[in-house]
Amino acid sequence: MKHICVIDYGMSNLLSVSRALEACGFEAGAVSSPDALNGADGIVLPGVGAFGDGMHALEERGFPDALRECASAGVPLLGICLGMQMLFDSSEESPGVKGLHLISGKVRRLPSQGIDGSVLRIPHVGWAPVRARPGGTLQGSALEHLEDGSELYFVHSYAAQPEQVRDALALAFRGGVPLCAAAQRGNVLGCQFHPEKSGPAGLAILKRFFT
Repeated sequence: MKHICVIDYGMSNLLSVSRALEACGFEAGAVSSPDALNGADGIVLPGVGAFGDGMHALEERGFPDALRECASAGVPLLGICLGMQMLFDSSEESPGVKGLHLISGKVRRLPSQGIDGSVLRIPHVGWAPVRARPGGTLQGSALEHLEDGSELYFVHSYAAQPEQVRDALALAFRGGVPLCAAAQRGNVLGCQFHPEKSGPAGLAILKRFFT
């Protein structure tokens, strides 16, 4: 049975993620020390809250270098919500704070107005349709089972903008405005939505990524 480490840095709901992984047939364990990542078959970096607070908490526990080393060694690494955002270089939410630099790009605040002039509430909470970026494909990725426009569950006020178009795996649309729902570079995947709260479609993403 594969062992998936769920990073515990004091800013995430570990129980729901761990239960989702166990429902997929994995052994899941919360870890609060980078040494515990040795021998992991996969890693989940969950998170809720502010970018700067999250990075500070990771640094206090010595996780950034360990996560980069694991990613470089080919260990599957999944960032969820704030965890996804911290995979990137920086965020408008916390100027001057550096991210993990595992995917190039910046995190920006969600727009408050749709393309039709409609008011978009922030934070964005709820289900939204997700599809491959224009010219891209979900084939060969952990999201390949999704039907075009499948709805997944989001809770966020910021979203990443990958520097390289090819790193943007999937988009969600809100008021006609596209946002990056998932980004991937090699064995590093970020999901702005919560797969652990997205029903069977979300569980299938977890299972495919770590299998």
